[in-house]
Amino acid sequence: MRLPFPQATIAEGKSAPVIPRDVIERAPKVLLHEHLDGGLRPRTVVELADEHGYTGLPTTDPDDLARAFQRIANRGSLEEYLEGFAHTTAVMQTPEALARVARECAEDLDDDGVVYAEIRFAPELHTADGLSLDEVLEAVLDGFASVTTERQITVGVICSAMRTAARSYEIAQLAVRWRDHGVVGFDIAGAEKGYPPTQHLDAFQLALRESFHVTIHAGESFGLKSIWEALQWCGAERLGHGLRVIDDIEVDADGQPHLGRLAGYIRDRRIPLEMCPSSNVNTGAVPSIEKHPIDLLRRLRYRVTVNTDNRLMSDVSLSDELQRVVEAFDLGIDELQWLTLNAMKSAFWPFDDRLRLINEVIKPGYLSLTQPTDLP
Repeated sequence: MRLPFPQATIAEGKSAPVIPRDVIERAPKVLLHEHLDGGLRPRTVVELADEHGYTGLPTTDPDDLARAFQRIANRGSLEEYLEGFAHTTAVMQTPEALARVARECAEDLDDDGVVYAEIRFAPELHTADGLSLDEVLEAVLDGFASVTTERQITVGVICSAMRTAARSYEIAQLAVRWRDHGVVGFDIAGAEKGYPPTQHLDAFQLALRESFHVTIHAGESFGLKSIWEALQWCGAERLGHGLRVIDDIEVDADGQPHLGRLAGYIRDRRIPLEMCPSSNVNTGAVPSIEKHPIDLLRRLRYRVTVNTDNRLMSDVSLSDELQRVVEAFDLGIDELQWLTLNAMKSAFWPFDDRLRLINEVIKPGYLSLTQPTDLP
């Protein structure tokens, strides 16, 4: 018997009481999958559009614009979800705009308690007004650095190539060229169906030859073949979403899970899954947070991580996303810490720095959440 989202068939006792919102906000958090052009402040979009003469916005009221982006995103398909990015990329075509968006991204994440983030974007989408790829990337890195030098958050950049275009080799070269200046990985993004990762095999081979990190959007809106190609042909270390691994897990009449060969390989190799539940609901990949397979995969001890994907488009912060998962599956503080440590262990930042963040920031931060606040 094959079930599309069988997490409810595997019994598990409830954990500790649901975590209060203020505790989630104070918890040190790690974010591995967020798109720079999907997380702008609505007011920033309006102001940049005015500065650069872009007249394509559906409205110039920031609150109405936020709702418009969310309506565009929440239509049940990945292709429709992506339509809103035409507006955000249109206003991100100058060094000043790119640096501002990056700066505000880091500020907003830091305000939400994120201590480490990997932010991805496609440099090729920001050259319409004549910027070179290097100029685009330098502006974004400068924007992030203006915050990370003043605050405690650490930010790494992932360069994404558009899988629907033909510049992936050039983008992989760009990412490797800037690896000592804050770029930590290479990715492909965009509409998945009809654009398999093997179409960009030369780019992934370049990254692998250079001992560079690779994550690939795979198994979001397409099935197991996309995941298989990403791992076995293209050398992905992490899976962006990886949702459709569930198609290789069967649950029998007694509620016992049986893993197929690919699902077993992913778990055995501890391949991280960059899961984005709210985004998956928006694109129609799952019907609701409660029906998301993330909890089944967590209980099967996959290397699950929780991410926002696009904060503006999905109207979500990382605290929001974690709260939704916590409430849907009755998770306690230990599970929340486990998800956070999964993410930090899976980051593309150097090992010594990851270890420092785990031992000096994340674990003490979680320990403080469990200590009494009012001492006699």
